[in-house]
Amino acid sequence: MKIILLERIAKLGQMGDVVTVKDGFARNYLLPQGKALRATEANSSKFEEQRVELEARNLERKSEAEAVKEKLDGTSYVSIRSAGQTGQLYGSVSTRDIAETLDEAGFKVARNQVNMLVPIKLIGLHDVQIILHPEVTSTIIINVARSGDEAERQAAGEDLTGRDSAYEHNVYDHEGDGDGDEVDLDEVFENPEDAEAAAAGDEDEASTDDAPAEEAEVAASDEEETTS
Repeated sequence: MKIILLERIAKLGQMGDVVTVKDGFARNYLLPQGKALRATEANSSKFEEQRVELEARNLERKSEAEAVKEKLDGTSYVSIRSAGQTGQLYGSVSTRDIAETLDEAGFKVARNQVNMLVPIKLIGLHDVQIILHPEVTSTIIINVARSGDEAERQAAGEDLTGRDSAYEHNVYDHEGDGDGDEVDLDEVFENPEDAEAAAAGDEDEASTDDAPAEEAEVAASDEEETTS
């Protein structure tokens, strides 16, 4: 279907351009929302008559959008969600969720103004574009976290996706049965001197444990000499 654009449409054209689009896109979106007219002689004449008014209205809306952009651009919003240890969400953050979050913050934004191809399914900081006007776009930050504390840590630059604790890697043998993995003291202690001291302590302990056995050997040797 050939249509006349009444405003700039991304990837289609500018106001006044005559373009060809799929019938469904025109009937279900462009025409009902007043973004275009069917490209007929009557509508072409109508558009030219209203062109000055349409351009003035567009400039007014653009100016309003730029004012909102100054307040909105770069702002951050926290979204608390349940997630696994790798950061994968048990669910997602959708365009509707983001629109509702902005509405609570005082910005009237429809879900179709949230430019997001797929829902957010991972914790972390996510840049999301908000289309305020065909020619004005703002970028906000959605901080998806499992708790308020994690949100603060992520905002400070910490990456919490896929975090594993030392316990999960058996760095420490808590039961003391000696079956744990060998500990790399340089990784456990931040200060190299502490690592050396711990290593020396282990050697001293091993020497102490071996002492009774050595004394027993000496005693047995003395007894053999006395008997002979």
